[in-house]
Amino acid sequence: MTITCQSSFQKNTEAGSGAPEGSGCLYLVATPIGNLEDMTYRAVRTLQECDIIAAEDTRQTRKLLSHFEITPSMLFSYHEHNKAASGPELIRYIIEGKNLALVSDAGLPAISDPGADLVALAVSHGIPVIPIPGANAALSALIASGLPTAGFTFIGFLPRERKDIRTVLSGLRAVQSTLLFYESPHRVAKTLVHLQEAFGNRRVVLARELTKRYEEFLRGTIEECISWLSEHPPLGEYVIVVEGESKEEAELAESSWWRELSIEQHVAHHETSGLTRKDAMKKAASDRGLAKRDIYNALLERE
Repeated sequence: MTITCQSSFQKNTEAGSGAPEGSGCLYLVATPIGNLEDMTYRAVRTLQECDIIAAEDTRQTRKLLSHFEITPSMLFSYHEHNKAASGPELIRYIIEGKNLALVSDAGLPAISDPGADLVALAVSHGIPVIPIPGANAALSALIASGLPTAGFTFIGFLPRERKDIRTVLSGLRAVQSTLLFYESPHRVAKTLVHLQEAFGNRRVVLARELTKRYEEFLRGTIEECISWLSEHPPLGEYVIVVEGESKEEAELAESSWWRELSIEQHVAHHETSGLTRKDAMKKAASDRGLAKRDIYNALLERE
């Protein structure tokens, strides 16, 4: 196990790593998710002072920089399609002593964008990574949702293919913490259908256009939200906040593990755990709420 430490007040204090003396730092700078007033003083100062700014969409970032009268020495494009080439080049600049600020189009970099890959690359080279906190759509939706906040699971965007969506959602069915998804307006209705198929008619909150003029929270069951969207065409980017599995649902699922088994398989399962045939039949009968003779008769019919 490797223990590493770093200080945002020192250029490089990475223990046991290979970054050269005098190398720069990677700053992860949060940007507004819609309202420019959410830009922090620290974020503005960091963007002013860094030698390089790397952006997911340089056109979008230029608008932000212009608003705050920031003129970067170097503005690089770093996105999903060029990260394999741009990542190592940006790391080289940092090792040479330049400080780099990474921004996404909105919110925190490295959340649902390729920034995570650049962070991993920086860490592997012993480069200090310094977060500059700020706006985040998922957490903003969560705290205003009215659903439990003690535990939550962030999923982001679901896959495109139906079978992949089902695989992801089936793994989340038993999660008891609140679930957070990102979705575009043209897919949000279909995603709700997938959620209903996987989870049943749970409570959800659709948060759209967060921090913007037409910010809106739609609260209800999945079925109610699907009905609403059928009459009110979706607009803007969405965060879907989904209620986790309830304690009652969890207890029912745990007590109903045998539902996919035949009576013969059910009895055999208990036998493999060490019970006698007689006790296994008695246990299977108890699980199913049947009389032991019903289990016995069902087994006789199969012989």
